[in-house]
Amino acid sequence: MILTLLKREMKVARRNWIGLAIPLLFFIIVVSLFPFAVSPEAPVLQKLAPGVIWVAALLAMLLSLEQFYRSDYQDGSLEQLLLMSSPTSVAISKIVAHWLLTGLPLVILSPLLAVLMQINYGSTGSSHTWVLMLSLILGTPTLCLLGAVGMSLTLAANRNGLLVSILIIPLYVPILIFGASTVTASLENMRYNGELAILGAFLLIAIVFAPFASGRALKISVG
Repeated sequence: MILTLLKREMKVARRNWIGLAIPLLFFIIVVSLFPFAVSPEAPVLQKLAPGVIWVAALLAMLLSLEQFYRSDYQDGSLEQLLLMSSPTSVAISKIVAHWLLTGLPLVILSPLLAVLMQINYGSTGSSHTWVLMLSLILGTPTLCLLGAVGMSLTLAANRNGLLVSILIIPLYVPILIFGASTVTASLENMRYNGELAILGAFLLIAIVFAPFASGRALKISVG
């Protein structure tokens, strides 16, 4: 049933490709503006790169949260989905589709922006870029899972985007800290296994609890 729901989400997303492109364009534009605003010098950009790329990715994910349930809730199809399947299955399909359509493209775009931010300046190879991608691979699914819970809780509220930001950003901060510090440790030639392990732990905890919490909140919100 989850695969059927996932296929439906992918078909619906193809019709709304502009909505999917906006967070990605936001991600690219925000990072691209920093060399103009701060300094084009490679050492300065390299030092700023982990925080800038991670903050831009977090804000892009936050911007894309409206795509979770809003359109299905407004046209009534969310109620039909909840009648056809369990709330947890609906939540899982939405989360997986959202990461494939938003989180994964952010990971794919990150090497391009890493080059722009001179993240490999002074080093041979592209090891820092791989560390950045690995941190995003572990971090962006967690952002999706937490975002799904926030959107489920505020689905029936007016201006739920503001409420989601208030609820979710405090939970996003630890992921931001450890995601950026992973790349910073790599740039300083220090061990970053601990930061990656913490990001992995966050992801495992979110995978265990977030789909059930999101499904339960969906059932309450839709009523």
